[in-house]
Amino acid sequence: MAKKLDQIIVVDIEATCWEGALPTGQESEIIEIGVCTLDIASGERLEKDSILVKPERSKVSQFCTQLTTLTQEQVEQGIAFPEACSILKNKYLSQQRVWASYGEYDRRQFERQCQSRHISYPFGDRHINVKSLLAIIYALPREVGMVNALELLNLPLEGTHHRGGDDAWNIAGILSKLLLQTRAR
Repeated sequence: MAKKLDQIIVVDIEATCWEGALPTGQESEIIEIGVCTLDIASGERLEKDSILVKPERSKVSQFCTQLTTLTQEQVEQGIAFPEACSILKNKYLSQQRVWASYGEYDRRQFERQCQSRHISYPFGDRHINVKSLLAIIYALPREVGMVNALELLNLPLEGTHHRGGDDAWNIAGILSKLLLQTRAR
């Protein structure tokens, strides 16, 4: 499969979560996949998407709704996880392109969920951890959260924090600024 270096697929997921301990019989699973495509040559954000995913093994808690604004009723209208993975592969060519997320959580959650559902992983092996990249480029003593990264780079927080589509858009803005700054040096 030919590798494409025209775009980076920036992904941010939201997953079922709880305040405190994981309730018996439930597991954290993806309920939203935010996607923003970033043109490598220009640094332009091309497209923003939010794919709602219907959970199979958990319910959206009140805590999760407060954090993400997503309700059980909304995600019930979502698509099945395998279908969401197919969209990533077919629409975004996720197995052929470099993909990025803010930290390792999104990559690990996809790996866990694909493994537990016996679904092929929708991404290739080329992943950029934007959180680590920012800390390295700016020689920070430790990694910082996305909101702090936006402040550091003098970028606005666009949309709703902890919504996948909006966070993917903001992360793509961070990555774009890092790429363009690095080229200017």
